[in-house]
Amino acid sequence: MRTILPGAVLLALLFTLLLGPAPARAQGERELVFGMSAAFTGANGELGIEYYRGLMAYLDYYNERVGEGGWTIRVEPANDGYNPGPSFQNTVNFIVRDNVFALAAYVGTPTATHVLPLLQKFADRHIYMLFPFTGAQPLRGEPFGKYVFNLRASYFDETRVLVDHLLAVGRGRIGVFYQSDAYGRTGWDGVRRALAVHGLHIVSEAAYHRGASFGQDFSVEARHLMDAGADVIIVVGTYASQAAFIRDARNAGCDLPIAGLSFTDSDKMLDLLKAESERTGRDYTTDLIQSQVVPSYEETGLPGVRLYREIMGNYEGGIMPSGGEEYSPRRYSFVSFEGFLNGMLLGEMVRRMGDAPSRERIPEVMESIHDFDLGIGVDAHFGPNRHQGLDAVYLTTVRDGRFRPVDSWERWRR
Repeated sequence: MRTILPGAVLLALLFTLLLGPAPARAQGERELVFGMSAAFTGANGELGIEYYRGLMAYLDYYNERVGEGGWTIRVEPANDGYNPGPSFQNTVNFIVRDNVFALAAYVGTPTATHVLPLLQKFADRHIYMLFPFTGAQPLRGEPFGKYVFNLRASYFDETRVLVDHLLAVGRGRIGVFYQSDAYGRTGWDGVRRALAVHGLHIVSEAAYHRGASFGQDFSVEARHLMDAGADVIIVVGTYASQAAFIRDARNAGCDLPIAGLSFTDSDKMLDLLKAESERTGRDYTTDLIQSQVVPSYEETGLPGVRLYREIMGNYEGGIMPSGGEEYSPRRYSFVSFEGFLNGMLLGEMVRRMGDAPSRERIPEVMESIHDFDLGIGVDAHFGPNRHQGLDAVYLTTVRDGRFRPVDSWERWRR
């Protein structure tokens, strides 16, 4: 697929290429620098911050224990506001100006997929993207998948598990409300594919533009999906847009189960819905289902969860402004836990490189990671034809004011 770059971005890229490669970024002794582009401001800024905080909580812990002769890890964050253009420019800067060791922990499908052609363009420099916060297919297939290593399950994995469970309780008339971009279309396609296996199709759909806030009115879209006779709605959105849709659907009389994907940031979405419930006296938190790609951070029987809670519970770093407002970080969240696990994997990759870390060795080292224990009950496994470490999907619903594992699907049986 041919990619056409925006004029201003193309000029910036050509200018930096004419300058030639920058000298290695000034780094501390035995330090590797990774470039991270994510939303730290705007409607989805808190998602980027939570992911960054979880990542850095583990990496700070890791760096303190490297010891003499080891290599420490530094992450350079750059704000893209969840917009493809700034993400592209950040990536050009990381590669050409900053000469980072690799790209790591990018957040979002529209932003991460937009920079994939750069990985191909700079293949001679061995630029790889490590552990992005997205389950999109372009990062997992040809022609770009060989430049990307993912830890999390894909959106196709999440939608398949959701659809299979919904069909098992007789809910086969599925409507989809999705973000009108690469993220939303990937989730929509995942639902479509999962239904097609059973000879079914999406009964109705509605879309919205990326960047919608909680103040957006989605009552028209909610009524459209209800009028089509859907018996469940799957939302492929972000925390603000999904919370707004749930509010407006419930206000319109919709009592159907409403499901969402891991990228939503279910903890932040639930915060918005609980605040709206308190304001209006109406409960917006019932019959919600969320797929997750990490276990619940309350499953303290898992050693990885215990380590996360021990480190994250007292972590004060990784705070950035969100939308110009004061940001109060959550002590624990699904998003920061995923960032934490990605930090563990990044540290393991660097550790395995020993005394000779190099970009060229990234595929060799990553593909050598078989059955790596993250302490979550399932091991990460990579290989020459496997650049996604985990396939596990966890289904949660609101119970006692938090998203917890679904204990029974019978409540939603038709």
